[in-house]
Amino acid sequence: MKQLRIPPLLADIVQSSILAFDRMVFDRRDACPACGGTLSGYDTRTRQFTVMLREGKPCPVQVFVKRFTCRECGIICSADEPFYPDTRSGSTIVDLCRTLAETMPFHRTAVYLAHMGIVVDRGTVRKYTLQSLPEIPMTDLFGIRLPLSIVSLASLAARAGEGSPVAGAEALAACGLPSAYRAPPDRPRSSQKGDERQEEEKHEDRQTERP
Repeated sequence: MKQLRIPPLLADIVQSSILAFDRMVFDRRDACPACGGTLSGYDTRTRQFTVMLREGKPCPVQVFVKRFTCRECGIICSADEPFYPDTRSGSTIVDLCRTLAETMPFHRTAVYLAHMGIVVDRGTVRKYTLQSLPEIPMTDLFGIRLPLSIVSLASLAARAGEGSPVAGAEALAACGLPSAYRAPPDRPRSSQKGDERQEEEKHEDRQTERP
């Protein structure tokens, strides 16, 4: 197999872009996606954006996503967040999988990501690549095709390093979100299935207020 040659600067750019999300708060949504009604705070959930390798050890990158309940129809919905529907990884990770897989096999894409410090297996790369998702603005860095959002996020991360924290809304805009690909709302709290969903979510950290 041909030896990988990933410039250290490129790996640094990608890692700083992803790590900018760590413990970022997403707490904004304008109105109920089902009826347009007024929203009130419900809880805040912790979601895993990805897993990074730090000094050879896996370290989760997590974000906090506020949820709301609609005063009119009772559904529960999330704030605008950096995730596509039906994906467990952050949108930037999904976009990285898809752009890299355009020029190399799935297993080699997973290896490239690992050399950049991102833990994603071949099966996950394949799933995201074959999924129906929006087109990705792309650019070439050091001869490797990457999502344009990586450059935008790296710029935000650099500013954060100078003492200006990156806001969730800024990170979303850099990723081209929110878009029509928002996750669907949950069912009303009063329904049986809504209660069942709450039980299934117990494995995820949930806080009643801001983190």
